[in-house]
Amino acid sequence: MKKDKKEIRNKIVTLRMNESEFSKAHANCKKTTEKYLGNYLRKLALHEPVTVIHRNGSADDFLKEMVLLRKELNAIGNNLNQSVHKLHTLEKIPEFRAWIQLYEQTRKEVANKTEAISVKAHQMYQQWSQE
Repeated sequence: MKKDKKEIRNKIVTLRMNESEFSKAHANCKKTTEKYLGNYLRKLALHEPVTVIHRNGSADDFLKEMVLLRKELNAIGNNLNQSVHKLHTLEKIPEFRAWIQLYEQTRKEVANKTEAISVKAHQMYQQWSQE
């Protein structure tokens, strides 16, 4: 696919920067949707719009917390499933009592983690609703 004559960029402009200026320009470019520093600088020079990506740090923190809680809940759920499966295969009463105690402990862990998720979600809701 050939570009039209007017679309070919054959003019070179040299821009010199020191290390701190270059680092700042590169960091600013990373905050936009532009993949290349040259495209970013070209748009700035020609006063064309540049799409800047705004990240919500509190949302990122919330998502990290939720991922950790989800992993913990999955592990607890697996333990719970194993406990129930074991209960179905038991034949002796002493073993049965030990597994009931383990089940009760696991159930409490699930309840605690669920409460932690609820509290964290409510905190994030309160924080976002104030913005």
